[in-house]
Amino acid sequence: MQPKLIIHGGAGSSLKGKGGLAVVREALHGIVATVYGDLCQGKTALDAVVQGCQLLEDHPRFNAGTGSVLQSDGQIRMSAALMDGTAQRFSGVINVARVKNPIQLAQTLQGESDRVLSDYGAAELLRELQMPIYNPLTDLRLEEWLLERKGDFNKEMAGVIAEQELSEPGRGTIGVVALDQQGQIVAGTSTGGKGFERIGRVSDSAMPAGNYATRQAGVSCTGIGEDIIDECLAAKIVIRVGDGLTLGDAMVKSMAEARGNGRDLGAIALAADGTLAWGKTSEVLLAAYHDGENIGDTLEWTGPDLMGQTT
Repeated sequence: MQPKLIIHGGAGSSLKGKGGLAVVREALHGIVATVYGDLCQGKTALDAVVQGCQLLEDHPRFNAGTGSVLQSDGQIRMSAALMDGTAQRFSGVINVARVKNPIQLAQTLQGESDRVLSDYGAAELLRELQMPIYNPLTDLRLEEWLLERKGDFNKEMAGVIAEQELSEPGRGTIGVVALDQQGQIVAGTSTGGKGFERIGRVSDSAMPAGNYATRQAGVSCTGIGEDIIDECLAAKIVIRVGDGLTLGDAMVKSMAEARGNGRDLGAIALAADGTLAWGKTSEVLLAAYHDGENIGDTLEWTGPDLMGQTT
């Protein structure tokens, strides 16, 4: 099987400036090149997805891991999920703090009987694994929070990218979907949240609504978490593929419904036949992919359709 890979770094309303576009493109393409190269050397989809999520979490421009946004009380709480489509196994952590790579905790939970842990349970797992305490805060995120505090948190959510020239209101998440040489599909998603949210708010990223995979397809979502949850987007797309729709048709149908319902979201997807697809109702989807021959991205994709596709 020819490996395939697609990743995203969030969605939003715009990317300002060619310098900003170039920086984001370089970051996404670099991660795709690294992870896809390892897939071609035999790395499993599970390991590739974890690797890709870690690289995105470590990049301060994206709202996951390092560079995560602050919640209304000035704390960073992150969520992540991993789903092995072959094993039909979902795992995740919700509102975990003081860890560099939340996706690593989700990976550990793949082998546990209790596979989704909230803040206290995730913190205890962190201690059990003796993982080092890590502060994911960046100066820009702190400055962003302080400015919003002065305005009594009037902004709906934080910028999708930790870069001043790109600080548009956004929908920050990262995600990876991979197909390996054995034909296995895995999806992973990680987020710092939407920024300035109520304490205890749970994102879609650690739910099947935002991250889901079977043997037929895998999906990672981004956008306003509540909209993704209301659509149950990732699971909906995957189930439609399992019911006989092509991935492209499943994406189009699901995005049309989401747009009709006034949602603000995006998704990346991969099918067992190697088809890659993406869709959005937001203006910008920060995604990049390797189709087996070339690296491409969606940074300047505007439609007019509700989805793009490559086989």
